[in-house]
Amino acid sequence: MIGGRADYRFTEPIDIWLIPLFSPSNSAVVIGLQKGRRRTYMKPSHLRADGRTDSSRAFLSAWSSACASNAAATVFVPKGSYLLRNVVFSGQCKNLVTFQIEGATLVAPSDYGTDSWITFERVSGVTILGGTLDGHGAGLWACKNAGKGCPSGATSLEITNSREILISGLTSTNSQMFHIVIHDCQNVKVQGVQVTAPGNSPNTDGIHVEGSSGVTISRATIKTGDDCISIGPGTSNLWIENIGCGPGHGISIGSLGKDKNEQGVQNVTVKTVVFSGTENGVRIKTWARSSLGFVRGVLFEDATMNNARNPIIIDQQYCPHDGDCPNQSSGVKISDVTYRNIKGSSASEIAMNFDCSHTNPCSDIVLDNVDLTYENKVATASCKSADGSATGLVHPASCLA
Repeated sequence: MIGGRADYRFTEPIDIWLIPLFSPSNSAVVIGLQKGRRRTYMKPSHLRADGRTDSSRAFLSAWSSACASNAAATVFVPKGSYLLRNVVFSGQCKNLVTFQIEGATLVAPSDYGTDSWITFERVSGVTILGGTLDGHGAGLWACKNAGKGCPSGATSLEITNSREILISGLTSTNSQMFHIVIHDCQNVKVQGVQVTAPGNSPNTDGIHVEGSSGVTISRATIKTGDDCISIGPGTSNLWIENIGCGPGHGISIGSLGKDKNEQGVQNVTVKTVVFSGTENGVRIKTWARSSLGFVRGVLFEDATMNNARNPIIIDQQYCPHDGDCPNQSSGVKISDVTYRNIKGSSASEIAMNFDCSHTNPCSDIVLDNVDLTYENKVATASCKSADGSATGLVHPASCLA
């Protein structure tokens, strides 16, 4: 079950309602009892649903009240658009907290380009329900695509150093950079989210998971300009299922191995994904430099490729801008990776490309019922330093040693 510490006191829940200025509802904070739940109405002077007035203080005030509550608390955000500057919702809270923003849109300012726009840190038992995050990233993308000196940009929503988190029904649109980041967390469930950004928007990964365990991502639709889902170092026990991806760069483990002492990635399952017009399908990518990292225990299953450019790819030669790769050899060890029931069409002739490290060859790669075509013809496969086996129907023919 999402949420809960052993010492939580499950007293009568409290509901905290944010009431925008000029609303006909209550004009002051009122606490009453209704159907077994205490209800608090907050109508701060700095909360307006016009998308232009800075409402950050109102949201932080509501969070403080909810976080300090001895009972489980829900913050209700009414319909409308609310401008938020960079905000950090910090724990530890005394009990479970729910942010219910269904029907509301949180709008980023044009000048918020720090690391993250909305951050939840050191929290446990937090639920985020519904709503839309509008990152207003178009201006930054135009700057980057023009090759100008631009800020790096901000992640729209970051969950960091937290546990027992549920994100359900959220929509993220036009993030400056990554839409959702899960960093150094345990037991996070992301379900029913929608991510949208143009296919040419740079560095707009849909969901990025790093340094986390027990993360589940399901029933998501992701259309963006970079990886639909990216998986960074230190990720384990990750489950991804029922995803629509495209446009975008597919689902990627990596890039890994940029730093020598990076943690590895293990126990990852990706299943029931449809890739539509993506740059890649399922990808593992590592830097071509010395590393103690690894990738092992990965299952890609029941994927459909609709004109994906690189449906199945392992790339261990990644070194952009001649980025200090003296021996052009990756130290990341890739093993025990299975591709099962992968079908559909490739936008390039090479539908399976295993370009592994010549000093640390890939091992125990398994192809199990793979059927990929290129322009209604049989596609081809390419293998370098890759060892494994094939079973069942495999098209194109396996090149694994």
